[in-house]
Amino acid sequence: MTSKAPAVPAVALGTWAWGDSGEAGDGYFGSQLSESGLREVVEKAQSNGFTLWDTAVAYGMGRSETALAQALSGCHRSEYQLSTKFTPQLAGDSDDPVADMLEQSLDRLRTDYVDLFWIHNPADVERWTPSLVPLLQSGKIKHVGVSNHNMEQIALADRILGEAGFRVEAVQNHYSLLYRSSQRAGILDHCREHDVRFFSYMVLEQGALSGKYGPTNPLPQGSSRADVYNGILPQLEALTDRMAVIGKDRGASAADVATAWAIAKGTTPIVGVTKADYVDGLVRARGIELAAEEIEELEALADTADVDTRGWWEQEM
Repeated sequence: MTSKAPAVPAVALGTWAWGDSGEAGDGYFGSQLSESGLREVVEKAQSNGFTLWDTAVAYGMGRSETALAQALSGCHRSEYQLSTKFTPQLAGDSDDPVADMLEQSLDRLRTDYVDLFWIHNPADVERWTPSLVPLLQSGKIKHVGVSNHNMEQIALADRILGEAGFRVEAVQNHYSLLYRSSQRAGILDHCREHDVRFFSYMVLEQGALSGKYGPTNPLPQGSSRADVYNGILPQLEALTDRMAVIGKDRGASAADVATAWAIAKGTTPIVGVTKADYVDGLVRARGIELAAEEIEELEALADTADVDTRGWWEQEM
């Protein structure tokens, strides 16, 4: 009963930061974004085959979805894929909060369907998952994914959808060199065995693994990510330095290597793009083939750093 999924690019494009208001210090990233700048991002991404855009109501309370629709307005709907999310914590008290949140997303995204619709976190899987079935049947959502779910919750959602002839077709969890809980919990193996696409988010740990930041050049003050990461930048230096060396041999950056690592692990990284030249890095990452020894070395250095970057919103996997 499920429709054939369109080809998914090697990297999906994240728009979490697009929900920032643009005021310094207001929002998670402290990003300064302009409409023309985001349109430039879209044009460059689309022309390089990066056509899957990931957003959510929770990113700036709809601002990200609105900004994304504006930036994509020059493209035909068949040229890109949209991924957005139902966030249980934002559910209203109507008869069908899932359908209502989707309608609002469709309105902001200026479309009549989304390619991939996620349950954003596992608050009451049994309550929310059944509401996806009529939306799949109506074609308003083409495919279903679950985000921040553990193995048991993924299986439960899959069972509920399975009774109606559908299934969980994607999992989206925090996964990076520094945070590999989904791998340890067997979720990556499960996805591989059942043809479920695993989307890894925060592969760059919000910039801490980009190679751009270090003890002498910390993340921008006043942003939430500075509070989380600036204190651990000294522990990450050996890892980011090695990533920079591996990248240099290939005309690439440390950030490109972090992304290439996530691709090498069989996942589809979701990388936040706020500037057009970030797309060049994704093109490079897509073309990098890391040797098994390089992967092992990077993971060993990451283990030695001994940091815990689990988000406040995440459960243990």
